Amino acid sequence: MKTIVIDDKERVESIIARCDICYVGLTDLEGNPYVIPMNFGYRDGVIYLHSGPEGNSIDMLAKNDHVCITFSIDHELVFQHPKVACSYRMRAKSVICRGRVTFLDDLSEKREALDIIMKHYIDRDFIYSDPAVKNVKIWEIPIDFVSAKEYGAPHHR
Repeated sequence: MKTIVIDDKERVESIIARCDICYVGLTDLEGNPYVIPMNFGYRDGVIYLHSGPEGNSIDMLAKNDHVCITFSIDHELVFQHPKVACSYRMRAKSVICRGRVTFLDDLSEKREALDIIMKHYIDRDFIYSDPAVKNVKIWEIPIDFVSAKEYGAPHHR
């Protein structure tokens, strides 16, 4: 089994499109890693997330706006020999992105980002009241770095 680097943008975006959550890595206020699962939307090299207007994550991002976001699909336990533990591996495809969070304040931009997030999960139109839009924190993360790999691929590829 081998690891294959995925450098085709379409394949990278197809992995992201198939995920239902992403894992967002931040740095907590003491400098420790902090990872949270989040719903997301993606369009044109930008990841959109949403959260409440206050909380630990918001406090962390005020101190350090750098994030690492991981997407992973197609998990399957594979092996080369059923009795050799070291021959087992998890087959999967993953994308790791890095970027810096900015928060959207403009209500129309926030609505557009919410539409991008919702379109990732369901293909229909939504309406958002002004109080709801004002009360949500929209994270916009243009991707600065991306790495994608397929793990546990058969050698015959």
